[in-house]
Amino acid sequence: MDLLRFATAGSVDDGKSTMIGRLLYETQAIFSDQLEAVERASQAKGDDYVNLALLTDGLRAEREQGITIDVAYRYFATPRRKFVIADTPGHIQYTRNMVTGASTANLAIVLVDARKGLLEQSRRHAFIVTLLRVPHLVLAVNKMDLVGWSAEVFEAIQEEFVRFATKLEVPDLTVIPISALHGDNLVSRSANMPWYGGPSLLHHLEHVHVSSDRNLIDVRFPVQYVIRPQSHDHPDYRGYAGSVASGVLKPGDEVMVLPSGFTSRIAAIDTADGPVEEAFPPMSVTVRLADDLDISRGDMICRPHNVPMVTQDLEAMVCWMTDRPLQAGQKLGIKHTTRQARALVRELRYRLDINTLHRDEASDSLGLNDVGRIVLRTTAPLFADEYRRNRSTGGFVLFDEATNGTVGAGMILGRE
Repeated sequence: MDLLRFATAGSVDDGKSTMIGRLLYETQAIFSDQLEAVERASQAKGDDYVNLALLTDGLRAEREQGITIDVAYRYFATPRRKFVIADTPGHIQYTRNMVTGASTANLAIVLVDARKGLLEQSRRHAFIVTLLRVPHLVLAVNKMDLVGWSAEVFEAIQEEFVRFATKLEVPDLTVIPISALHGDNLVSRSANMPWYGGPSLLHHLEHVHVSSDRNLIDVRFPVQYVIRPQSHDHPDYRGYAGSVASGVLKPGDEVMVLPSGFTSRIAAIDTADGPVEEAFPPMSVTVRLADDLDISRGDMICRPHNVPMVTQDLEAMVCWMTDRPLQAGQKLGIKHTTRQARALVRELRYRLDINTLHRDEASDSLGLNDVGRIVLRTTAPLFADEYRRNRSTGGFVLFDEATNGTVGAGMILGRE
């Protein structure tokens, strides 16, 4: 079975945690003791129903306030597919947590309360999802039971969102009316909305095609660890371990190693279960080469006629994640694939107003949860691709060298 990673997003109290709790309940992905604990917690809160949102709101502060703060990951499976869910917070001050949860997702679900329609945070999260190049987007219009299952309300919200989405790059958009509290249109089609002719949410999640979203053209293999001979039984063993970022690797393929530029051929590809005839993302493998080359952590294995950008000057969009503002002249650490270096912020081109998509070129800093376009100069060359072409080699993380804390997440637009 293949794996689908999806993230939930949307404004506060739109029902993200309730929707996930209902999905877990309906697919029998929770244990009886978990359900009993949620029932007791619901009674303690005074709810006259089982509050399934408590399945994902695990922090005490979340349960007390009835909101999501941290990113909660949950797992479940159906006969067709395995799923990893990232339940992300809706509050604007936790936008950085939402970015973290959506950065690895194949699909994002943006929830909207049918009574309120599209809110500022709904648009903000939809924009961030498209900025992160999440290839599939679902708009789930929740709480349809509170608007009398009205087709007119649903169609008005759908039309407004489609108009907004035309300003963004949304490759695949699906709009589904649901009631997370009662389970309507989550696992099976709802009899309360006979006017809706589309699939249920789970049916869409099971059948959405994600295999073609992977980049299988550009071979990129960042070396994470060099495996040297560990015993007398294999004195000549030397392999290069890591995760395949993109492309397909096969024994016999000619490859180039960056930054040296030396070429060789793949002698074998090993996994924990033994050798394989091909490797593709996101497999973790050990590549053995026919020649003994000088290769270390942070190097990149690629094809001789299909190499990434080798540059120290990058232009990128960055989501800023700390209270200390980002300004030109600032020095930070940068982590890109398995490579690490120091970076200088040479220029802040503009700050982007996520709500209006207006570019504020007069801004001289980025604050917490701001998004802007910057120019970086690194102390060592990076082997990168544009983020729109390759999310694995087009993304990076900025960190504070004094504390090692993450301060920003970036998406490479190109070479400066």
